[in-house]
Parts: sequence; structure tokens; C-alpha cells
Amino acid sequence: MSVPTIAVMVPSQLVAYTAGATRVAAAGATVAEVLEDLDRQFPGLKFRVIDEQDRVRRHMRVYVGPERVADLRRGVSAGEELLIFGALSGG
Repeated sequence: MSVPTIAVMVPSQLVAYTAGATRVAAAGATVAEVLEDLDRQFPGLKFRVIDEQDRVRRHMRVYVGPERVADLRRGVSAGEELLIFGALSGG
């Protein structure tokens, strides 16, 4: 069984890790595996999205298609998109 390749949308605050690319590809059968592959390709990127307890950082949002993801074990399929957003704050 082959591991799917997923399109990943990278937010502007993280493009320094991807040499300016806002759309990259990563392989994995789960969100966690996709993030691990992203970190292999772009060292340091995962730590900006996931904390030391393997949870999405509170100022980041991860979606697979329209579904917000909290459980990194969520499976992904070829053709799905993983979107990473920086949460907006202010007042």
C-alpha cells in the first residue's frame, strides 16, 4: 500500500521555512505523518505548528479540507488538502 501525497497550504508566517512556498506536498497516512514529512523537508516547521505534547499550538489551526483537526491521528487520503493557518488575534 502506498503512502498518499497530500497538498499542504502553508501560512505566510511560516513561508520562511519553505523558501517562500505557500503550497507544498508531503506524504503520510495521518496528519501526524504528514507533519513529520514536512519537518523532514523543512526543518523546524512542525515545531511552529505542534507543541511539545504533540498538540496543535493554540495560535495555529490545522484543517483537512473543511474539517478542523485536533487529533493528529486523523487519517488523510490522496487528493485531500491539509491547511495550516495562523490564528488571528488582536483587540
